[in-house]
Amino acid sequence: MKKLIDYINTNVLIKVTSLQTVSVITRIIAGLLTSKAIAVFIGPTGLALIGNLQNFVSAFQTVSILGFYNGAVKYISDFKDDVVELSKTLSTIFYVGFVSTILVSFLCYFNAEQINTIIFPVYNNYAFVIKIFAIVLPFYALNMFSFSIMNGFAKYKILIVINIIGQILSVSIALLLIYQNKINGALISVVIAESLIFLITLVGIINRRSLVTYIKVDSISLSFLKKMSSYSLMALFTAVIMPLVAIAIRSYIIDNVGYKDAGFWEAMTRISKYYLMLASSLMALYILPRFSEIDHVKEFRKEVFGFYKTIMPFLLGGLVLMYLLRSVIVRVVFTGEFQPVEDLFLWQLLGDFLKVLSMVIAYQFLAKKMFWHYILTEAFLVIILYATSVYFIDIYDSVKGAVLAHFVSYIMYYSIILLIFGSSLFGVDSNKVEE
Repeated sequence: MKKLIDYINTNVLIKVTSLQTVSVITRIIAGLLTSKAIAVFIGPTGLALIGNLQNFVSAFQTVSILGFYNGAVKYISDFKDDVVELSKTLSTIFYVGFVSTILVSFLCYFNAEQINTIIFPVYNNYAFVIKIFAIVLPFYALNMFSFSIMNGFAKYKILIVINIIGQILSVSIALLLIYQNKINGALISVVIAESLIFLITLVGIINRRSLVTYIKVDSISLSFLKKMSSYSLMALFTAVIMPLVAIAIRSYIIDNVGYKDAGFWEAMTRISKYYLMLASSLMALYILPRFSEIDHVKEFRKEVFGFYKTIMPFLLGGLVLMYLLRSVIVRVVFTGEFQPVEDLFLWQLLGDFLKVLSMVIAYQFLAKKMFWHYILTEAFLVIILYATSVYFIDIYDSVKGAVLAHFVSYIMYYSIILLIFGSSLFGVDSNKVEE
């Protein structure tokens, strides 16, 4: 895959690949340490509770900033040398995002009891955690705004260093809270983790403090807001719907199988998330910008099959190794109490392999702003994922049905992706990539 090698050698972003790798590894280690602490001090039931809260936090964090992050990075990068347009960009993102975040904070704070009942269906005495989340949410929004500025101005090294330090700080506080307060500490750590990083981000953004003068109320631009809308809606759809579907599936497992089994499913999805970080990081760094550059079917096809030939064999080998070592992995990451998780590996790993195969091609939706293709395929995925989860959980009367549904869903999703891009990947060459 010559383009990938050339990209690594010449592109400014990939010149910090070693730092990015350290950042991803730090996130994985932080996740593993936190998971181990939860397993030791709380157990499967606590892990199920924490999974629901994490999904809620993830969804509402994205809603609070209106899914602006990716669009903000793009337009800050485009207009960094144009004072007028940069002022419109920063002002619109800051003030609209500020109002949105405050509204979401108030919504969460004053409806904490109702939210608590939804995400904690049985153990429902954690409204205070929702209120803490509402209080710290504006700091998360400020952190993401600062990140978008640094990313837009190509301050990749400082951005990655902040991420590394932030992960170390977050996991240290999480471990301390879990050790001292068990489940309460774990839940609190989930809602404050991302906001804590703002303390470190302040140091990184200080050399860009002159940009504050560009943030003006009278520079808010409705036309710019309209340009941001497609980025925003695409980000919101996946970032909000997928966590809510995960909550729905987990709650269904709790109601029909049991809390412990929901914890086992959460344990499996956590393991999946950790190893997929490496693949998704590579795709975000290389595939997305590369697809944005190319306009010809031949190049698109070459990149897709080049990635398949170069990267997928390593991923497949890694997944086979993980399956063979699943007993060891479960005991190292969690405890012996999580032994039933071993039975979930096969379908989860197969589903994840299909997920990566489809993601490589589906990045074209984002690269070419294929809005409706993206929305409709994602909607199809979440509907099928929930429907098949309910179906197979009922059939097996076991959490095994959820991982089987994961596999079946991605077979169907990958089929749809291949159908959409079939002529580009397997047809006769034409001048343009399908858009």
